[in-house]
Amino acid sequence: MPAARKRALTTPDLVLLSLLAERPLHGYQANLELVRREVQDWAGISRPQVYYSLEKLARRELIRATESDEPAAGPERSVFATTAKGRTALADALERADWATQHERPPFLTWVALSWQARPGVFEQQLRRRQRFLEKELAREEEVLRSIREEVGHRFHEAVWMVSLMIEHFRAELRWLRKLSREVHRRAPARHPQYAEDK
Repeated sequence: MPAARKRALTTPDLVLLSLLAERPLHGYQANLELVRREVQDWAGISRPQVYYSLEKLARRELIRATESDEPAAGPERSVFATTAKGRTALADALERADWATQHERPPFLTWVALSWQARPGVFEQQLRRRQRFLEKELAREEEVLRSIREEVGHRFHEAVWMVSLMIEHFRAELRWLRKLSREVHRRAPARHPQYAEDK
């Protein structure tokens, strides 16, 4: 791995810097809070990654560790907080253009592109499967949004905006799936296919 990539702050690093900027936490507490906030929905972070990131950020002096005398801390005595240097690194990382210019490639779209090779009936079966999945996810996110609004007390908060966007994505895809279901009987190969040729 190139040295520059090793030094770069990863998504888990940035999430932890942000969380610990809110208030100091033990590693175990940080894990619990990330689970409570359902961070895995928008940033894939595992428990081992949290501890790896804590060590990395401490080595780079982006967080500081202090000893805790709290009995509830158990074996984890170190409480971590984001330093001024860490806040600067986080702010710098949030100014990168790639946050706003990357294009996702959802696996389901890849499947749609390849689906003409599937056996008869599989296209409709997968549409129904995707629809059931999205309906469950939509119901879950709507419940999450209700609980977030209760916690933050207003609708002008990044968590409200994020979950609202997820809900809109799910609703838009469900409308699109219903359209495909109506049109699938008209599916046909391209009439004027063109292929790349060696020159």
